[in-house]
Amino acid sequence: MKNFFARVWRFCKRLFLILFILQFVYIIILKWINPPITLTQLGSFLSGNGLARDYVTADKISPHAGLAVIASEDQLFPDHNGFDWKSIQKAIEKNQKKKNRIVGASTISQQVAKNVFLWQSRNWIRKGMEMYFTFMIEWIWGKERILEVYLNVVEMGKGIFGIEAAAQHYFKKPAAKLTRSEAAMIASSLPNPVRYTVKPLSRFVAVRYPWVLLQMNILDGDADIIKVLTGKKNKKGSPSQ
Repeated sequence: MKNFFARVWRFCKRLFLILFILQFVYIIILKWINPPITLTQLGSFLSGNGLARDYVTADKISPHAGLAVIASEDQLFPDHNGFDWKSIQKAIEKNQKKKNRIVGASTISQQVAKNVFLWQSRNWIRKGMEMYFTFMIEWIWGKERILEVYLNVVEMGKGIFGIEAAAQHYFKKPAAKLTRSEAAMIASSLPNPVRYTVKPLSRFVAVRYPWVLLQMNILDGDADIIKVLTGKKNKKGSPSQ
């Protein structure tokens, strides 16, 4: 019996090592290659909600789109290491006071980790794994790649994944030609893109997108944000030019 448990333990250690190496290699590959499919996309397809997506490179995405999601979802994106600890602490305090309402504080990096490698849920196992993958993509990919993947994989409507599919579906144009207002509308739906629709324009998006536009104007000249959006420091102008 003792030998049996020893063999099982050796097998488990080898299996863990193999799985660790495989996921590490996969993370490295995704630095240059877009994920073939995510669990969220697969779930949308299998549940009958459809799967519309069209991955595009960063140079085929309007800078307005990147600025809009940063303004809407994670204004400290260029500055943090994957986690906005102050916002996380505030969310924890709010959730303790109002246990029937869950307040999130996920950064863009955390959302990419969840959408690319994990599944949609709020249990502690998934949150722990999310922290690991967030750290890894921050270390291996960098901010520009994280934002590019985010704009390609995040759900932006029922069965609509990525900014290119969203631009084509809502505005009949490629993502490269999105205006500031159109990008702000799409970004405003992200808290719950199935419920907060862009077309028809939901009340939530109608109220929120002018605020996102205002935040975009405020962040327009931020050198760190410009660097993430353009890949280089831009002293002459901003995404609005």
